[in-house]
Order: sequence, then structure tokens, then C-alpha cells
Amino acid sequence: MEKKTQKTQTVLQEQSKILSKPRIFFGLLCIVFAGILTISFISYLVNWKSDQSQAGALLDKTIKSSNIFGKMGQWFGKIFIYESIGVAAFIVAFLFVVFGTMILKKKIFKPWKTFGHSLFFICWLPIFFAAIPIGQSVLCGVYGYQIMDTLVSMIGSVGLWVVLFVSIALYFILEFNIRPSSIKNKLDSINENTIERVKAMMPKSDENFEADQELTETEENPEPEVKIAAQERITTANNIEIIPEIKIEEPKLEPIITPNQTSFAEQKEEKINLSSTVNLSMNTPVSLPKTEPKEAFDVIVDSNSSADNISFKVEVAPVIDIVDDVDRQSQDLVDKHGLYDHRLDLAKFQMPTLDLLKDYGNEEISINKEELEENKNKIVGLLKNFNVGIAEIKATIGPTVTLYEIVPEAGIRVASIKKLQDDIALNLSALGIRIIAPMPGKGTIGIEVPRKNPTMVSMRSVIASQKFQNTDMDLPVVFGKTISNEVFMADLSKMPHLLMAGATGQGKSVGINAILTSLLYKKHPSELKFVMVDPKKVELSLYSKIERHYLAKLPDSDDAIITDTNKVINTLNSLCIEMDQRYDLLKNAFCKNLKEYNKKFTERKLNPENGHRYLPYIVLVVDEFADLIMTAGKEVELPIARLAQLARAVGIHLIVATQRPSVNVITGMIKANFPARAAFRVISSVDSRTILDSTGADQLIGKGDMLYFNGNEILRLQCAFVDTPEVERLAEFIGEQKGYASAFLLPEFVSDEGSSNVGAFDPNEKDVLFEDAARIIVSTQQGSTSMLQRQLKLGYNRAGRIMDQLEASGLVGGFNGAKAREVLISDLHSLEQFLEDLRS
Repeated sequence: MEKKTQKTQTVLQEQSKILSKPRIFFGLLCIVFAGILTISFISYLVNWKSDQSQAGALLDKTIKSSNIFGKMGQWFGKIFIYESIGVAAFIVAFLFVVFGTMILKKKIFKPWKTFGHSLFFICWLPIFFAAIPIGQSVLCGVYGYQIMDTLVSMIGSVGLWVVLFVSIALYFILEFNIRPSSIKNKLDSINENTIERVKAMMPKSDENFEADQELTETEENPEPEVKIAAQERITTANNIEIIPEIKIEEPKLEPIITPNQTSFAEQKEEKINLSSTVNLSMNTPVSLPKTEPKEAFDVIVDSNSSADNISFKVEVAPVIDIVDDVDRQSQDLVDKHGLYDHRLDLAKFQMPTLDLLKDYGNEEISINKEELEENKNKIVGLLKNFNVGIAEIKATIGPTVTLYEIVPEAGIRVASIKKLQDDIALNLSALGIRIIAPMPGKGTIGIEVPRKNPTMVSMRSVIASQKFQNTDMDLPVVFGKTISNEVFMADLSKMPHLLMAGATGQGKSVGINAILTSLLYKKHPSELKFVMVDPKKVELSLYSKIERHYLAKLPDSDDAIITDTNKVINTLNSLCIEMDQRYDLLKNAFCKNLKEYNKKFTERKLNPENGHRYLPYIVLVVDEFADLIMTAGKEVELPIARLAQLARAVGIHLIVATQRPSVNVITGMIKANFPARAAFRVISSVDSRTILDSTGADQLIGKGDMLYFNGNEILRLQCAFVDTPEVERLAEFIGEQKGYASAFLLPEFVSDEGSSNVGAFDPNEKDVLFEDAARIIVSTQQGSTSMLQRQLKLGYNRAGRIMDQLEASGLVGGFNGAKAREVLISDLHSLEQFLEDLRS
């Protein structure tokens, strides 16, 4: 298998090398041709007058040209410069360079922006040179001179210059986004920078001179004032004016306060704002820094007996930016260990290859013109018989269905065409006629007619498509092909849940296999886990081989493919616990969804010691939902509805399928939380309305023909076919590789149901609804299991187990056939005493 993979990769590499050679050749050819043009143009501009009369004699060997590239270069110069656009011809040579880099896939230029600028200069540069009276017509070319002459005759010379000036001004305004406000802001910033530079260039000796002069005045003046920072005047206890000295020290967390210190705020209400520890002394006067104050604090004055020794000590606790600190730590971890790699445990895991899927050969659609013409004539003739005129008709051929789009004549009602569906089906002798009136987003009416010779859509063809291979969807699901033969894909994480329905044998199970195959071809085992529920026990058993790679199960479960109803209930409740745990993790990580959370965890911003972990997507697949509803009822419906309502954000998605889309199976609560639905052929229009809220699924032709509803519109698709042997090969390929030690373990769920048998009652293991059931039985004096089902809204299995516990505890008698059990306690007062004894 590995040799085949290596051989396939080698072939692909050789093919890519072969395809790259023409691209390199043509790219270099464009660049070389640009160089030839440039040199030819320069040589022509130097010698154009002497060679002008010889430009037409290309084949005359007696005439020699002074151009570097000879007569051909001279001819290039004459055509592009003299007879065309003058010196703007150099821009043409530059565009060949741009074309060459585009062909070589070198992102040197922005193509569209470059073309736009080039077109502007090609248009206006010749006119500009023609308007300048320099006497050189070669600079403007014939084009520039003719346009200039025409404009002068129409608007005059002044008007010509006005047009040129306005065009150039608009170009620069649009290109550089020049606005009056931006010019004013730029000038203001320049003025501010100039003032700051002038201040910085002022000598410090002048500042010291001013300080010395102020100290001299202090000795003469008996009532000076203290000047701090922004010339604030503060009177100290000794009425001495001081010039403070600043010493920047390391910030500390607590202020230093001596017993003799008094609050400076008590002497003056204003507070001084600084950002570091400051010591102020009158011994060496200097000026305070001219920075803006940032943090407010109280200044403490140390009043000593000597008036000559007054000190101020201020200390501010630094503000620690927790977010920046976390980012810095995570960046250090990334620099040291790199990003977290969730694939590291299975680093050598190989994704499935295409050769595991069967190749059905050429799947191109064959066009049968006779069939198309025949159907067209029948449709037009039938509508004409009912006085429905058609203005236009068009056919779109799909794999299994041909869509005829008709444009009715003015005045024709849409309803009059839609009600002819059965008549058209009879006239065409075809099964599965579906009329779309009108078609969404189009002014036409669609008539879908099955083809006589449909084309198969294989799983290999859609998996190998570029659309699937290059997708950036989180959970890509490829269903098949549309009616226009395009590969149709959807993102399961955006659906966010899928409800499937279809009668037996119409392709529903194949559709589930197509979805699972799509995900297995795209997601690594560390990124995706499946919880598979298979009441039929045979449909999903093929995937048991990938248990240690992709499946999830309960800790005490032996088989990852769940078939027992009781285990289904426990698994669904366990998924609810997993959902709640994931929401707690997202809450602590300040994330909205799984993608953001995993990104943070990969960048090492979340600590695993706090319970954080990489979270894979979990997809719950239920193959036959009707059987679960019939056997477990509310015990299955409630957790399914809860998961459908909440689990999307934490990466848990549901795929629920059923062959009986009746209202008691697909209830209103289920439908409300499954906006995406896929319908294969069903028996009646009622079933179609149940699954799609509209008819149409009953008109499908089967064999994978399906309708997909995404919440907005209904699309008709041909589901891709994947056979059982293909699924087996895929599962074996994955299962043979190294996997995890076990399947992904879901949280342990402790069932509320008691597990004791009759005659072995344990009060500590009784059901949580045991006492409620006992009160119902005693109050009604009727020991009936069905009554417990109705009153407590339970499934039959749980209600039966509660009844067995009531029998084992002595509340009711034994089983009595079709009759209700005998109630052994007569009143509620005695019952409460009995229950109190059980609790003790």
C-alpha cells in the first residue's frame, strides 16, 4: 500500500514538473521581449531623425539602421513611439514584465492596480507632452498630438491645461487619499514635532541658571511658594520655596511612610500625578520632567525640625497587565517548544488515498439530442393545449435529471402551470416530474424530467474534485452533484445538524456512508470523533475497525457501535455532560466557539493543568431514529433536542436518519433544531411535508436522487454512490495503522435508574423517581406500569424497572397478567412513614 502511495506521489510530481515548463518558458519570454522593446525604444529616441526615412525598408539589405536591434528595433520604435503614444510606449514594455511575473506566479506587482495606473499614464502622458511646446513630436506620438490638437480647437489652450491639471489632481487625490482634514492633521503633527525638537535642543545650563536664581530669591523673600511640575504653588510648614530634585527609582508595591509624615493632600486638595517613585530635595535643584501625569497618588511630606531638610517620598504600585503577561508567557512557550501539535500522537498517520475507492470510468454526461428535442416538443405542445404560451425554453442536463427552464408569455399565471404537473408527467411518460414555480432568483419556471439513461456519480469522482481537495471548510461533506453537474458540498459545522429521511432502499444508508467517507478523507483522528448509534445492528458495523482512531464510547462499553437502547440513552446523556464540560472550558478561556478555543490552546495560551485540552469535533450518527423513539420515547428525544439546541458552539454535531418521517418521530422540537435536511424518495406527500415542509420528495426517482434543504432553498442532487466493499477497504486502511490506546472516552454517566432486581431491593440504588411513582400508585390504588409512563412521561423500560423496585420494596404485589398489580399500602400517611423508614 505504501509503495502505491509513493508511486502516485511520484507521478503527480512528474506531472507538475511537466506542466511548469511551458509556464516558465512563456513567462521568461515576456520578460525578455520587454527588455528588447525597452532597448529598441531608447535607441530609437537617440537616432530617430536619421532613421526615419528608412523605417519602411525592412527587407532592403543595402540600407542599414543605427538602432541596436537593427531594422526590427527601428520598426518597433516607429510603431509604438512615433505613430502611437510617444514615450508612453515604455509603459507597454513594463506591462510585458508584469505579464511575465504573473505567468511565473511571482507576486511582485498587484496586477489590476498596475494595469489601472498604466492605462492612466498611457492615455494622458502623450497629451501632456504634446501640450508642452518643446518641438519634439516624437515624445507625444501621433496619438498625443491629434488628441491635443482636437482639444485645443474645442476648448482652447487654457481649457486644455485645466483638463490636464484636474486629471492629474484627481489621480493623486484618489491614489494617496488626500483630504483637507488629513493635510491639516499632518501639518499639526509636524508643528508639534518641531516644537518638541526645539525644546529638546534647549541647553540644560539655562534651567540650572533659573533654578539658582529662584533659590537666591528664596533667601530674600520670607514668603516663597513651592513650584512642582506644572508650576503648582504649594505652601509648606516653614513657608520655604524649593525646587525639587527628581530621582527615578524602581517602583515598589507599598509606600514608605515614617511616623513623622503627614499627608500632603491635607495641605492641598490637588493630587500630583506621576508614574514612578520620586524623591524631592532642595540640595540639588533641577527641573521636573515635562511628561504628562498618568497615575494619581498622594504625596507624603516628611516634616523635620530643620527647614533646610524637607523631603518628599512618593511611591506607586505598578499596574500589571494580566493579558499582556499571559500573552508574553504563551509566546515564550511557543518560541521554546513551538505551537502545540495535536497530531503528534499519530504523527505518522496517513490519510486515505483515492485508490481505495472504485473507479467507474468515464462519468461525463452524454447528450441525447433526440430525447431533448422530443421532451421539449411535448412540453411546449401540452402547455399550448392548455393555452399557456411560452416565450423561451432552455435545458440543463444533469447526471440523472434534465431541467427545462421556461419563460411564460406575459399575462400567464404561475399557478396555471404548476397545477399541470400530473398532465406533464403523463405526457412525458416519466416518473419523478417536479415543477419549481418560480425558480429562486430567476424569472423562470423549472420542470425537472428524469433522463432515460442516467449517469452514475461515484464517490471517487467527487472526492477527487478540486472543490473538495482545496476546501477550507471545518467539516466538509460532499453529497454528490447538482442538476447542473457541479460537485455539491456543505460544511457540517455550519449546518449545524442534519436530518435525513427516506424510504427503504432509496439511498439513505448510502448517503450516510458518503458523509462519513467525506469526513474520513479530510480530518485527522485527533480532530474528529464519531458516536455511532445503529439500532439495525448491520449498517454501521463496517466502521468498527476504526474504533481506536475515530470512534468514541462510554468507559464501560465493550463495543463502540451502540446497538442497545439502554446504552443509547446513557451515551446521549454522556454527550450532554461532555457538552456542559466543554462550555465550562470555553467560559474559562473566554472563547465563543470550539475553533477559537483550539486556536488558543494551540498557541499555548491555555494551561492544561487547569483542565484545558485540545477538543476534537464529535459527530453523533443515528441510523434509525424511529426505532429509538418507539422503544425509549422521551428518554431519547429530550437529550437529542438538548444537544441540537446547544452543542453547536462546542463542536458536537448530529446526523439523524429515519425511514419513517412521521410527526410522532420527527416532532416539532426535533425539526426546530435541524435546519438542514436531506430527503430521499418517500412514499407520500405527507412524509415529504414532514421532512421538508413542502412536497417534492415523493416525486423523486430513487437510487440516490435526493432533495437538500439548507433552510433557504431546496436543491435537487444526485447522491454520490459508495459501495460496501469501498467502505470496507477504507476502514481496513485506517484500522491497520497505529491508533490510540482505546477509543475516545466520553464522560461517565451514572444512570438515575435503579439496577436492582425483584427480591434484591437496595434503597441506595432506587430510581430518583421512585418516591414520586410510589405516591402516584398509592393515591390511585392502581399498580400499572402504563400509568407511570403517562404520569411521569417515561419510556416503557424505565417505568417497568421502577415498578420492579416498588414490588421488591413491598409497595405493590407481583405481576398479575393483564390486571393491575395489587397496592399493599392503603393511604399516603402510611406511605410517607414507609418511605422515611427506607431513607433511614
